Amino acid sequence: MIEKDVIIIGGGAAGFFAAINIAERHPNLKITILERGKEGLTKVKVSGGGRCNVTHAEFIPQDLILNYPRGEKELLGPFHQFMTGDTIEWFEKRGVALKIEDDGRMFPVSNSSQTIIDCFLNEADKYGVEILYNHSVKAIGKKGQYFEIDTTKDAFITDKILVATGSNPKVWNLLENLGHTISQPVPSLFTFNIKDERIKNIPGVVAKNVEVKVLETDLWSEGPLLITHWGMSAPSILKLSAFGALELAERNYKFKIEVNFIKQSFEDCLDTLKAVKHDLAKKTVFKSTQFDIPKRLWHQLVLASTMTSETRWADLNKQQLENLANQLTQAIFNVDGKSTFKEEFVTAGGVNLKEVNFKTFESKKVDNLYFAGEVLNIDAITGGFNFQNAWTGAYIASKAIVNSQ
Repeated sequence: MIEKDVIIIGGGAAGFFAAINIAERHPNLKITILERGKEGLTKVKVSGGGRCNVTHAEFIPQDLILNYPRGEKELLGPFHQFMTGDTIEWFEKRGVALKIEDDGRMFPVSNSSQTIIDCFLNEADKYGVEILYNHSVKAIGKKGQYFEIDTTKDAFITDKILVATGSNPKVWNLLENLGHTISQPVPSLFTFNIKDERIKNIPGVVAKNVEVKVLETDLWSEGPLLITHWGMSAPSILKLSAFGALELAERNYKFKIEVNFIKQSFEDCLDTLKAVKHDLAKKTVFKSTQFDIPKRLWHQLVLASTMTSETRWADLNKQQLENLANQLTQAIFNVDGKSTFKEEFVTAGGVNLKEVNFKTFESKKVDNLYFAGEVLNIDAITGGFNFQNAWTGAYIASKAIVNSQ
């Protein structure tokens, strides 16, 4: 058996972040990262379309936690210890400047995830962190105060383990064997599959500010909506998918949504349309886009309101006006299935949060066993929030590991 002081299972963002922080505080510790793949940091590489969405420009813990469908209550204390501003400072101290985009997402100024990867690899090398690739963990056992770990290549013995494997069912099974309870995983960030004549031929259209409700539930969200080749995406949909992960899974991803494209009431919209009917009497409805919605979307909603492209405002009857107001404020779409959001596969599920001490991110079931990142039943909406959870958990766990030496 190979002896190590600290073993980190998982060569992703949380694993590297923790290893570097431990090594920096306690240079004499022998720290090893066990990564099952031939390379690590693969999720970092694809995040944010290859730019790495490091965190989000939200600097108040009470507001930051609202972006976590699972983990909101538990993360409030940890975010008072380490959050967005600390993340920015951590990377800047290591020569990686971050920038804030209009939607609050934060990326390296280089616009390349390789900058973050290089930072981690350089820091790990600087502090002598050992990284063992192609070491898939097969078993974790506790013998007295020590852990024994079997991988596909070697066997190790260590005082402390930090598990940072993300959503890995095999590792969850190993943690169950140690006495932990696992909340079963379901997809969290996903887009909606919708086949509908109104959106069939207008992929790429973005409605900037909509409200979306899942009918027969309390789920709703607002924000931009993107029409795609397979249905709908963008923040308004992704928020729903995250906060509704469990409920939508129970419905087998078959449900109805109501979209308010203009965020006005039916009555207010109808009053506006009646005024437009008077003011633009001789013009065609088709060519008279209203409410600042995309022209191609307006065309489809007009055609869905029992009109033609030649119908004039003056010729609209009461029913047609109501039909158009209905399409604009309470359009119903049938969702039939989901699609993964880009390459970013996020799940709800993981180690039961009641079994973790969030002052240290140590297991309440097994001494000297720590967690960071999505191995826990914590997940967030898109925008850099999942990474912030990883940085926070890894930082606090690393601090606790060093303080316990």
